[in-house]
Amino acid sequence: MVQDVHFGSLVYEYQTMDVAGPLDLLNLASRRVAEYGLAHGAAISQETIDKSPNFIFHHIGESLDPVPLMSSGFKITPTDTLDDCPELDHLLIGGPMPETFEFSPKYIDFIKRHHAAGKTIFTTCTGASALASTGILDGKNATVNNVEYNWIAKKYPKVKWSNDKKWVIDGNIWTGGGVIAGMDMFAHWLEKTYGKDVMIAAAMQLDYEPRDINGMTGVIPLRYDASGKQIPTTVFPN
Repeated sequence: MVQDVHFGSLVYEYQTMDVAGPLDLLNLASRRVAEYGLAHGAAISQETIDKSPNFIFHHIGESLDPVPLMSSGFKITPTDTLDDCPELDHLLIGGPMPETFEFSPKYIDFIKRHHAAGKTIFTTCTGASALASTGILDGKNATVNNVEYNWIAKKYPKVKWSNDKKWVIDGNIWTGGGVIAGMDMFAHWLEKTYGKDVMIAAAMQLDYEPRDINGMTGVIPLRYDASGKQIPTTVFPN
């Protein structure tokens, strides 16, 4: 039986790709997309499809009114409110402008209740600074966007910040650097949780090759022809 996984993202003025990138990768790891790929000639096995989950996404606001995002003129309309959102398995916090952003008390309460329940929290880019503002990261290892790293490390000195890896895992909290590092982090989570084949099937749909925690390629095995020449990593239908 397919596993339903409820994945939430709080709606506020975040950078669009911080949330859209990782959630689109997750969506492409879902069973219905894998089944579509198999039906249209993609190199996906039935075994991979059988392991693929059913992600259900929740974009959570204080109301259902559209919210302008930080970049590119996008707006997002929440699917759920803080009061009526079903129980989540995982929560993603995208990156706002750290100098001016503040969570409302209702957002902070929602995040703290999710954390207290032992559920996973992911942050991308400056989302770690937003999470740090709640106190949840105090005493924990974390990373954040490299451009704002020094400023944020000074603002939240109780957090054990580091920037030598693309992402940091401390218990049930995963913090990623910039948006692409965040996508790499989610690719790693997909592989760890559902298997390398599920991750590759999702990445293939985006023509995306994730990097490892050190920022190096090769997460998807490199391919070479008979002469030893490197050829495209991803196998697409002819």
